Parts: sequence; C-alpha cells; structure tokens
Amino acid sequence: MHTISRTLLAATAALLAGACVQGTNQATNGHGDVPEAVVVGEPVECIQTNFIRNTRVHDDYTIDFEMTGGKTYRNTLPNRCPGLGFDEAFAYRTTVSQLCRIDMITVLQRGSSIRGPGCGLGKFVPVELVKDSAG
Repeated sequence: MHTISRTLLAATAALLAGACVQGTNQATNGHGDVPEAVVVGEPVECIQTNFIRNTRVHDDYTIDFEMTGGKTYRNTLPNRCPGLGFDEAFAYRTTVSQLCRIDMITVLQRGSSIRGPGCGLGKFVPVELVKDSAG
C-alpha cells in the first residue's frame, strides 16, 4: 500500500511537471485565466526596461510585458509566486537597463506597505495574443 502511494505521488508530480513544460512551449501555462498566445520567436534571457510600456499579471505564474513598438513578451515564472495573481503588482530592481531571467520580482501587496514574496523570472517569450472572436 505504501509503495502504491509513493508511485501515485511520483506519477502525479511527473504529470504536473509535464503540464508546466507543455504550457511554457505554448505560451500559456494552464494555471489561471491566461489569454491564449502564439509564440512568434525564440525566447530571450533579457528585455530592455526602458522599452517596457505596460505589464499584465494574469496569475501567480504569468506576466505579459508589453513593449513600445507593440511587441509582447510572456514570462512564465518557473515557480508559483504567491499573491502575484491576486495583487497584480510587482516591483523589480536592476543595476543595468535590462530585466533578465536571473532577476527577482517582489509582489506589492494591495493597500499595504508590506512587500510580498520575491520570485524568480523565467525566459521572455515573444508572443502575439490571440484575439477572442466574440470580442
């Protein structure tokens, strides 16, 4: 019985890990209400901070960085960032004019001066958002 539980736990973990990998390849991750997107280029390690026009937090894993010129980069965090999807706000600090995969973001909690957890970024994947045919 104990061996079956371990096997089931290992199988479940493998399925979850596979779902995250699959989601990253498809520019969505299945963790929340993330708009569908099509990958339009190779992932990059860094983006220029002075070209970030807007950010859209979709859930605890996914942020779209809208750049000047109309390009969008989707960043799927390698691990859950608790509170990010709820608060939909984060801060970052860099010593150069780039935000990179090795950098950390910090969740900014709504209505509070208390900062939330720090979370690592993933690669920046260039995407085009799929427009909803109903909208």
